[in-house]
Amino acid sequence: MKYLRTAVVMVICLCAAKVDAAQPASPEPIPGIGPSGPITRLHSDFKFTEGPAADAQGNLYFTDVPAGLILKSDAMGKLTTFLEDSRGCNGLMVDGQGRLLACQGGEGRVIAIDVATKEVAPRADKHNGKRFIQPNDLVVDRGGGVYFTDPVIGRGDRPQDRQAVYYAAPDGTATRLIDDLLYPNGVILSPDEKTLYVVPSGSVDVMAYAIEAPGKIGPGRVLAALQQTTATFPKGGDGLTIDTKGNLYVTVPAASSIQVITYEGKTLGMIPIPEQPSNCTFGGPDRKTLFVTARKSVYSMPMEATGHSVAAK
Repeated sequence: MKYLRTAVVMVICLCAAKVDAAQPASPEPIPGIGPSGPITRLHSDFKFTEGPAADAQGNLYFTDVPAGLILKSDAMGKLTTFLEDSRGCNGLMVDGQGRLLACQGGEGRVIAIDVATKEVAPRADKHNGKRFIQPNDLVVDRGGGVYFTDPVIGRGDRPQDRQAVYYAAPDGTATRLIDDLLYPNGVILSPDEKTLYVVPSGSVDVMAYAIEAPGKIGPGRVLAALQQTTATFPKGGDGLTIDTKGNLYVTVPAASSIQVITYEGKTLGMIPIPEQPSNCTFGGPDRKTLFVTARKSVYSMPMEATGHSVAAK
């Protein structure tokens, strides 16, 4: 995920972009994965899109980080502003109670937003009595616990002594799990919740950790290496999502692609994206649509694979 300073509130016009001849054709599909049709630009003209999260009603939420906005695109594609002055919200995810969880980087915390009232409540705001640096991405488990990354990029001050990955228990208690990665970024759970995957942007590695119990992990191992273009310095990946078979979909900005990796670490292929992607998620009525946030736009594509419903009991 892109790390930015505390979001500055800006007044901008948000409008849905019509699909036209400039839209890319359908890329070569990965067998059993997809895409099964063309990539569509759903919305554009943003500052920097991030954090896509889909709910059971077919709504897609995403953030425009520098503009300080959380946007909502409904099942019909109608775009509205869900929350203004988000204070640096980045990664999003819908939990088992239907709340929208958000990494509120500008406030150094993870929050839960009631989608009906838009009431905001802290979900995790301190470790050892101090705020977090700039929470970036998160994933929620079936028990309501939240794993989230807290990197150092984008802030001059560092309230915590290490950039890290944390686990916030249902009561809000935060435990530091990992503190030896360079810029921990994307994070996701395997469908059986026995493995935690972390993508550090300071490395081309995708890391995997066995989960021994909620909030307790074993040693990390390198699952796979991300492909980079020869003309760019290796920057690693950004956000990621997962399907029901445990395949990972990792955004690789330097390659302007999504790299699809099996739970065994084999790369199945690359899905090219018109703009450098930051994150992705499955959504739609059958969870067979892949939504991608990429710089100034949001894209979608039909898939053969079905997305895993994270946090579903």
